[in-house]
Amino acid sequence: MAAALLLRRALHLRRVLPSPSRASALLPAASSSSPTHRILSGFTTAATTQQNSASTTTIDLSSVESRRRLINRLVYRSKQRGFLELDLVLGSWVEQHIHSMDEANIRALLQVLDLENPDLWKWLTGQEQPPEAVNTNPVFVAVKSRVTDNLSKHSSPETRSAPGQPWVRGWDDKRGLDGPKYGNQ
Repeated sequence: MAAALLLRRALHLRRVLPSPSRASALLPAASSSSPTHRILSGFTTAATTQQNSASTTTIDLSSVESRRRLINRLVYRSKQRGFLELDLVLGSWVEQHIHSMDEANIRALLQVLDLENPDLWKWLTGQEQPPEAVNTNPVFVAVKSRVTDNLSKHSSPETRSAPGQPWVRGWDDKRGLDGPKYGNQ
């Protein structure tokens, strides 16, 4: 109960004092060991670390425990993106391959996980061409290959949009002579 209250107050302080430099300017220098200062400085450090964690994630494969923690973090990030299709595709791929990945492939996976969901989905499904940096990423290439193979196995070519075109047809397209050609009309 007390920890939750303390966290809420720290979150409120973070909203009121957006930058660590402003927070330190408002706090007296003599009270650097006060509970408020410790909470605020710890929270701003944690918030800054969380924002930059994607680009500065340390990859420590030296012990079994550090490797297990890293794997758990990466599986969680790949399964909880907030984009159901990517959660399923990326999450299952990472679960199957993460245990055999070396440090270089883990760094490539981190680069893929840092991509925005809509862009990544369009690139994986062939709706848009990815940038060259993404297209040469070995993890992206492997996931895209899996998506392409699944599309080939489980859908007929006439139901797919042309490469580079958005998916505009509706789910209840009527293909008869009397039905509409496109959309849910």
